[in-house]
Amino acid sequence: MTAVYLDHAATTPLRPEARAAWLAAQDIVGNASSIHGGGQAARRVLEESRERLAVVLGCDAVEVVFTSGGTEAVNLAVKGLWWSRPDGADTVVLPDGEHHATLDAVRWLVAHEGAIVKPVRLDGVGRIDASGFADALPGAALATALIANNEVGTVQDAAAMARAAGDAGVPLHLDAVSAFGHLPVSFRQWRADAVGAAGLVALSVSGHKVGAPVGVGALVVSRQSTPTPLQHGGGQQRGLRAGTQDVAGAAAFAVAAELAEHEREAEARRLDDLRDALARSIRSSLPDAEVLGDPVERIPGNLHVLFPGASGETLLFLLDQAGISVSTGSACQAGVPEPSHVVLALGRTEREARSVLRFTFGRTSTGADLTRVVAALPEAYARAAAAR
Repeated sequence: MTAVYLDHAATTPLRPEARAAWLAAQDIVGNASSIHGGGQAARRVLEESRERLAVVLGCDAVEVVFTSGGTEAVNLAVKGLWWSRPDGADTVVLPDGEHHATLDAVRWLVAHEGAIVKPVRLDGVGRIDASGFADALPGAALATALIANNEVGTVQDAAAMARAAGDAGVPLHLDAVSAFGHLPVSFRQWRADAVGAAGLVALSVSGHKVGAPVGVGALVVSRQSTPTPLQHGGGQQRGLRAGTQDVAGAAAFAVAAELAEHEREAEARRLDDLRDALARSIRSSLPDAEVLGDPVERIPGNLHVLFPGASGETLLFLLDQAGISVSTGSACQAGVPEPSHVVLALGRTEREARSVLRFTFGRTSTGADLTRVVAALPEAYARAAAAR
């Protein structure tokens, strides 16, 4: 029986067009920093890919810094902005429930650099407290926030956060890894109200979330911002990310991003229809289950469900035995027996935070997948609840 894959938030299948672009670029023999013909051929593909990705992200091509993925992009933004901060600034504005790439980068700054965290609370559906965010900004070294929560799917007001950071004169990094390809993303538009080096200065994205290969991402860095690089070497990419550049990865990322953006509105409607149908079925057959996150402002295709009295991990394994792939939260925490820090940030108990599953639909999802999940879930829930 064909497997059902409903973990697209962790990674989504490689697009055939992206694979073709990757293979074609691999046939070019030459380092993009070399001045001979082969090197310049590679450089052309690299810079054309940078320009194409910049159009999708709503920024200038020179502002696109290719990385190895979302985690590196987040670390370059958070640590780089901290190291380049004004004298005397020692706080980081950090909403609860952020991705571990951000949380762990900030924790490292706390442990090794003396950073002080100004937390911002989430409400019961995962929205960042807008007034709390604005109140925490004055005098901060930097602020960072998810555009859309990677677990519960709640979408934040990116424009409002950018305006607040600009008004406070604080550099802001927005993590768009979960949002990119599903929501409108425009670095230029969100930065419009910023002045000088303040406001939105960095935005992170990842290729494998939109159908590019694993191992390529990007950080958009405004022309006016100069975060300190994580690594040094040949001075590539404005000196912000030294090292031989991945031409094939950049080419595949550009193609996947263009396709995702072209399909975005229609695909969002389709994925929401699948998500809503599953939510209705769960409410009908399992009335104790509860959908978490904002019921309206959420990532298309994201359904995060609390199953009281059952272990989410046990549910995951039972569904996996039925050929259905889902998750209990961020893939970066897979295998770690900890309650979801995002669910805890919603004000839920530790027991509840261990009783959740995340279903995320994507480009390859179908109605047949939905039917399989609806058929398998009640029995899996009953067995998981009995086991606990």
